[in-house]
Amino acid sequence: MLEILKSRRSIRNFNSGTVEYKIIEDILDAGMHAPSARNQQPWHFIVITEKEKMDTLSEIHPYAQMLKTAAACIIVCADLNLEKSQGYSAIDCAAATQNILLAAHSFKLGSVWLGVYPREERMTAMSSLLSLPEHVFAFSMIAIGYPNENPVATGRFKPERIHYQGW
Repeated sequence: MLEILKSRRSIRNFNSGTVEYKIIEDILDAGMHAPSARNQQPWHFIVITEKEKMDTLSEIHPYAQMLKTAAACIIVCADLNLEKSQGYSAIDCAAATQNILLAAHSFKLGSVWLGVYPREERMTAMSSLLSLPEHVFAFSMIAIGYPNENPVATGRFKPERIHYQGW
């Protein structure tokens, strides 16, 4: 598990391969196993594989050009009607997003986290495009596909950022 954590990198360049639905389902299962406040699990996931819709998403989000070559896009959404602890749905969806990134890497897939929340213009445009109910908002998009690049993982451990018993 530590190897998966330490070797995962954001991938923004994909080849033209498609990802089997079973693999996407396994990745989403990992997302649904994320921790959440009071076990509220306030998430829904939208899977996009249609190129036209992915192209539209790449126009909505200024940093999502890689969607034009990705095999799929997973949109992590928060459902405020499922929220037991107000304000925690975004944190819960962040944990689900991270699980999805790690699961994708375990399948040798590349992925990149594209932030949607808290950018109102992105949230509004995506809500309209995806016909989201009023109590649901898009939290993040994840581009997924077979990588066309292999960035080298570098160490990030910084002991000077660790504090014991206080600052």
